[in-house]
Amino acid sequence: MAKLQIHRIPARTDNYLWLAHEPDSGATTVVDPADAQPVIDKLEALGLKLTHILNTHHHGDHTGGNLELKEKYGCTVVGSAADAHRIPGIDVQVADGDTYDLGTERAQVFDVTGHTLGHIMYWFADSRALFCGDTLFAMGCGRLSEGTADQMWKALSKFRALPDDTQVYCAHEYTQTNARFALTIEPDNAALQARAAEVDRMRAEDIATVPSLLGEERATNPFLRAGEPELMAAIGMTGAAPVEVFAETRRRKDKF
Repeated sequence: MAKLQIHRIPARTDNYLWLAHEPDSGATTVVDPADAQPVIDKLEALGLKLTHILNTHHHGDHTGGNLELKEKYGCTVVGSAADAHRIPGIDVQVADGDTYDLGTERAQVFDVTGHTLGHIMYWFADSRALFCGDTLFAMGCGRLSEGTADQMWKALSKFRALPDDTQVYCAHEYTQTNARFALTIEPDNAALQARAAEVDRMRAEDIATVPSLLGEERATNPFLRAGEPELMAAIGMTGAAPVEVFAETRRRKDKF
């Protein structure tokens, strides 16, 4: 069984759209199409036809291309049942614990409410590919636009079930700023220091920093590390509940 062939499509200022092709069946999806034209251009360059759209949440920079792409290709739009009223052109509604097949590749759906209500992510285990929208970024996480700190911490806790070699396909190039903030939280974290330096090098050469590995995130992402004693001590919250540490870290990032 062939694994997904995944292509990065830059869009707008800092968005990444992800085109995933399953070669055995020919099924091809785009995850969170902010705009239609960059997707069309990539499909034509690769000689592919769009069969699906997978949406993680309703924000316009994730769904803005839905209707134009659906009209052009007749593709199936998949999104959150809890957010169906805000997903343009939705055909298939999925929820936490559901699976959805893209050709021979199967995605497990996780509810990760926090950035928005009804936010979901798609985990393709055989391809080690996680499309998480704005829940987890490289060394960061999404703002609490609609959800609470408790909801977002529960969402981030779901990443613990996934292996370190998971490729995290987040939706924005925020990594350099996230690294600078992370260093204010854990300045003595050697893994973070090294990764931040590498990110600076990559961005100076205009190299994309995502996808990232989940193992890297566990070692360097302050939002995933809110339950770690080292981070608790670093911000003076030893012994606090992890959700409280997460909430304080998120508050600091909002002011950064």
